[in-house]
Amino acid sequence: MAKDKLMYVCDNCGQESSKWMGKCPSCGQWNTFKEIRVSATPSPARKGLGQTSPAVESGAGARPIPLSEIRADKEPRIDLHDEELNRVLGGGLVPGSLVLLGGEPGIGKSTLVLQTILRLTDKRVLYVSGEESARQLKLRADRLSRLSPSGGGNLPDLPATATAGELHEAALLVLCDTSLESIFQHIDAERPDLVVIDSIQTISTEAVESSPGSLSQIRECAAALLKYAKSGGPSIILIGHINKEGTIAGPKVLEHIVDTVLQFEGDQHYLYRILRAQKNRFGSTAELGIYEMRQDGLRPVSNPSELLLTDNQEGLSGIAIAAAIEGVRPFLIETQALVSTAAYGTAQRSANGFDYRRLNMLLAVLEKRVGFKLAQKDVFLNIAGGLRVTDPATDLAVIAAILSSNVDTAIEGDTCLTGEVGLSGEIRPVSRIEQRIAEAQKLGFRRIVIPAANLKAINPHDYQIEVTPCRRVEDAFRALFG
Repeated sequence: MAKDKLMYVCDNCGQESSKWMGKCPSCGQWNTFKEIRVSATPSPARKGLGQTSPAVESGAGARPIPLSEIRADKEPRIDLHDEELNRVLGGGLVPGSLVLLGGEPGIGKSTLVLQTILRLTDKRVLYVSGEESARQLKLRADRLSRLSPSGGGNLPDLPATATAGELHEAALLVLCDTSLESIFQHIDAERPDLVVIDSIQTISTEAVESSPGSLSQIRECAAALLKYAKSGGPSIILIGHINKEGTIAGPKVLEHIVDTVLQFEGDQHYLYRILRAQKNRFGSTAELGIYEMRQDGLRPVSNPSELLLTDNQEGLSGIAIAAAIEGVRPFLIETQALVSTAAYGTAQRSANGFDYRRLNMLLAVLEKRVGFKLAQKDVFLNIAGGLRVTDPATDLAVIAAILSSNVDTAIEGDTCLTGEVGLSGEIRPVSRIEQRIAEAQKLGFRRIVIPAANLKAINPHDYQIEVTPCRRVEDAFRALFG
């Protein structure tokens, strides 16, 4: 009888090895290799796991097909009745796709999925819960379905007095089970249009002899679910938990299996949640969705600029407004900086919502190219609202906020900035300058400072806002502080 063999898999990138290694040669992380047991003789449960209709040929029946004979008709996407979620997915949910929604525990993943499927009155949905009981799901669904009289809730098409059970008794099915074989049987019996599994760490299969949540269980269950979805099955949404370091094996390994990886992030101390697409086979990964956490669920934020800007910033130093773009969406964010003398001789650098290494680079540019000595001063930077921005066009606002705090001089509240700062102190052009200017004008700003190179693509007289071009950092400082 053949013996089972041991394999080691990196839970950060999925690299496999026949022996344990302290450092992963693929991603460079330390102590990430986990042991898994590979069965030498596949069990009967493994052989039939995840097999449904013959829509996708696999195994011995597969054959090469000329590319010209393959039909690639555009399939209609499933409208989730959520503008933010549809945008991040690339226009809606693709039938037969496998989507992973990852995030820290308690961030609101289950709430987002549950309130979304409560809107799908025309679709048959199976909600598989391995963490909560059916009564807990019922209580949460009823809470999400109760709307405020002003219509600010999440289900605007439902009456305020209706409950989730009354309106979705036939459309939404709840299954509290953790056996993958049993889940497939219920899917075959009910034939739903969408399956939600909450969470993938609680699901186990008889084909693998390990506890639920282990690396081998998660890999086997995800592979079986992918095969099921691609063989003419329903769309499947997996919910997975990760911590801040991303060290839990599940979601990181699943990124290589699923079609779409959505990251739901945000600080639990703030009201805002951000939905990003880290991988999307059916759309762009540059899109961004913003939600506001409320008592009745998550509310999509259509205009985040108005919520991320404070009204009482007049006369306060260390505050600059940046015109940023995440994906194709422009919005204005408030950058806050505090510069003070180092109390213990060693200067501190701290950045919240901004790349720490880029902050050090901008401080070096200020000292070398502009002449401001900040080596013996503490610098603290914060992006208001708990957001994390990656747009390099926020560089100019960051250094403006730092200089404003250093000289204790406030920047005019009706002025915003956009521009990437280079190592030689030049202000480099940014993309989609028209959208940035239009967003600032819509929110009532009087002036916007832009890179001079962007004047080639626009006509400043076409806007009602004053456009101030600058070539170098010194020019921007003169325009702001005189």
